[in-house]
Amino acid sequence: MADEKRCTDCVKALEEFPHLGHPNAWRPVVEKSGGRCATHWRAEKKRRREANHERAVQRTYGLNEGEYAQLYEFQGGKCAACRRATGKTRRLSVDHDHATGEVRGLLCRPCNTLLGHARDSIAFFRRCIAYLGDPPRQRLKEGRCFEGEYIADE
Repeated sequence: MADEKRCTDCVKALEEFPHLGHPNAWRPVVEKSGGRCATHWRAEKKRRREANHERAVQRTYGLNEGEYAQLYEFQGGKCAACRRATGKTRRLSVDHDHATGEVRGLLCRPCNTLLGHARDSIAFFRRCIAYLGDPPRQRLKEGRCFEGEYIADE
């Protein structure tokens, strides 16, 4: 154990607070961890992932530092459309207007894909609402006509 490498973060904690007798100071280093034990290496990887995401949204969407987190909190930590997805497993996507580049909010991947498929058409969603409220099969069973599209494109 004498020649075994020790976690630099644990040793720093022990040097700062020697009276605590930090038990992690004797934890072995994980390979390719930058001299950290498994616990500190996981924390470092998480920190790096979050920093990389922050830089990516700043570069891609022109958000200021911390603006993604502010928007996430403002939306109550949920997708702005479905209000089910929390972004805990997979981060919420930054939704933006392709014409102006203006960021609108954060959406889960399925909602963002749906919005993209609809090409931001409000008429598409009105047709979806009409379809759900009065489906063609129900009209057929009742002998009512089907005018084709419920609502014309705008």
